[in-house]
Amino acid sequence: MAAEKVNVLVEGGKATAAPPLGPALGPLGVNIGLVVSEINKKTAGFKGMQVPVKVEVDTDTKEFKISVGTPPTSGLLKKEAGIEKGSGNPKADKVADVLIEQIIKVAKMKEDALLGKTLKEKVKEVIGTCNSMGILVEGKPAVEAIKDVNEGKFDKEIREEKTELTAEEKAHLEEEKKRLAEEMVKRKAEFDAKAKAIMAEMAGKPRSEIKAKMVEAGIPDAMIKELLPVEAAAGAAAAPGAAPAAGATAGEKKEAAAPPKKEEKKK
Repeated sequence: MAAEKVNVLVEGGKATAAPPLGPALGPLGVNIGLVVSEINKKTAGFKGMQVPVKVEVDTDTKEFKISVGTPPTSGLLKKEAGIEKGSGNPKADKVADVLIEQIIKVAKMKEDALLGKTLKEKVKEVIGTCNSMGILVEGKPAVEAIKDVNEGKFDKEIREEKTELTAEEKAHLEEEKKRLAEEMVKRKAEFDAKAKAIMAEMAGKPRSEIKAKMVEAGIPDAMIKELLPVEAAAGAAAAPGAAPAAGATAGEKKEAAAPPKKEEKKK
């Protein structure tokens, strides 16, 4: 068998015979219209996303095989949730809420890459990714949502492979996303005020002690790093009056420690 491979990037569900696909397939004598149709069927779930596609053609029989790559699970979840990035502090800050239908949709898109043997197991894998991104599932943290899956709460949706949302459900999720964003801004302001109060109270104390107090108060690590930068690296220019650097000669130390000479008065 003489096989030729064509690798292209197409928009989900919108492949055409135009470049780059058509010109690449033309010399292979394959039915381009049929290939395009099959690609669009396989990539329909990736609408609005660029999808890597590989077409393998048997130049003797003109038979072809299509393999569709997928973005990472996190990328698909971001698209479903309508967010640009996950939470920087997923335990405390939730950035979006998704429904089980959206989880099923992502699980079906990634079915060849997931480890689970059944769709139900794959659904739980996708929910696990939500946990690290700060995305709620059916209004609950991912850990609780997985318990619901184990208890059979979503068996009907999974069995029927439901992936579509109603207009009302979409509108509700948008409102929920706005509410979560407002809560996150409010919580950040509270943490900021608490952190600054600790800094003022412990002014002059070692950074390690101040940081420990902030951690104890539950302030996120990212905010601690922002408000309490790590000390300048060794070798940086010393501030006026600072102790001489380690390794300086005895004469340099003596000169650095000596007060500046007073200018003699002119007689």
